[in-house]
Amino acid sequence: MGRHEGGSGLFAGRARRWTVSTGSAVSALALLSVGLAPSAVADDVQSKQWYLDAMGAEDLWAASTGEGIKVAVVDSGVTVTPSLKGQVLAGKDVTGLKGGALDDYDSHGTTMAELIAGSGRGGGLKGLAPGAKVISVRMSLKGAKGKDESNSAEAIRAAADSDARIISMSFASNVMYPAQREAVKYAASKGKLMFAGVGNDAQKKNFIGYPAAYPSVTGVSAADKSGKVAKYSEFGEYVDLAAPGLNLPHWCDATFRSYCDGGGGTSAATAIASASAALIWSKHPNWTANQVLRVLIDTAGRSWPKDEPSDYLGYGLVRPAPNLLKNRGNPGPPDIDPLTNKKTPGVGTSPTAPSKDSSTKPSAPASQPAKDDAAAGQPAGAASSSKSGDGDNQLWIVAGAVAAVAIIGGGAFAMVRNRRNA
Repeated sequence: MGRHEGGSGLFAGRARRWTVSTGSAVSALALLSVGLAPSAVADDVQSKQWYLDAMGAEDLWAASTGEGIKVAVVDSGVTVTPSLKGQVLAGKDVTGLKGGALDDYDSHGTTMAELIAGSGRGGGLKGLAPGAKVISVRMSLKGAKGKDESNSAEAIRAAADSDARIISMSFASNVMYPAQREAVKYAASKGKLMFAGVGNDAQKKNFIGYPAAYPSVTGVSAADKSGKVAKYSEFGEYVDLAAPGLNLPHWCDATFRSYCDGGGGTSAATAIASASAALIWSKHPNWTANQVLRVLIDTAGRSWPKDEPSDYLGYGLVRPAPNLLKNRGNPGPPDIDPLTNKKTPGVGTSPTAPSKDSSTKPSAPASQPAKDDAAAGQPAGAASSSKSGDGDNQLWIVAGAVAAVAIIGGGAFAMVRNRRNA
């Protein structure tokens, strides 16, 4: 299926690209973050978390903080910083390295955990879902040939066996490991909602990233303040949603002495998408993973028809506000994966109560996504939004100026993505 991008033919639909080897390793698992050297210290990190104001975080927290929801962070481990005190539980360590799940050997996993559930104490990062809890599952993000397959698969299975409802995976490989794929299937059968970064190599080789490209995993790209996709964010049919991922503070290194400016990437976007899901699931604890994801897709910010997903921003920009503040979005059937339109094995079929506004009438499409400098060949996402019947039509931010997020009208989502059936 071609993918709609709009604008003078720059964003033409792309054919499916399932050409990655499933045998020998092409590359080791890679961190999906971008940042400056440790010399660039952020002095007031919370003021630099621009997306909190853009997404209307204070209003969101009046409706939900993510309380009661646990998010498994499969990463380099999570060190308990002041911002994470009381927020982190030790999961499994599959690395065989010194320390355990609460010993971050890189600082990457700790940054992701703070973006999800940080309290902000001690001047640290404030999580989008500060009432949620994080379960740390430590894996080897780099390793010898053949090790990454079993290591990542074991980590995903450990997360699936935990009581986390959401699995956040800020790592990627351009190899489709059979064991990893089976671990993802196992997690889906356990009713887990999985998010993974699509990768930060679009300006070089733009590889297909796994686990983001597996069925039942929501692939997340990175967007800036205006809603445009990051130039480095991987693109293709496996991009499902977009979340803030540019110019964010992050821990400089594993000493945890200071933050650096200019971080982010699809890694941070994955954490923020996971936190958004935690907010919605906390408000609707009886929903399944399929229903939470369907509402995230249905209420995403976009300026293109919902049945023509973008190769760069997927179904749009993640926005929990439409559901939390206006009860928008139709959760739909509990046992049908909205990405594949197939029944999820092991997920119950008992219907749950829909949100108050569960209209199946779709919002009307409007203008196409904005595009970046065509001469530079850099794609862009939407910088303007579609009209809805209620007039609530902003994306998470307008023309770079801070604004509270507004809401696109809800509606049932029934689009089937061919690549997810591969």
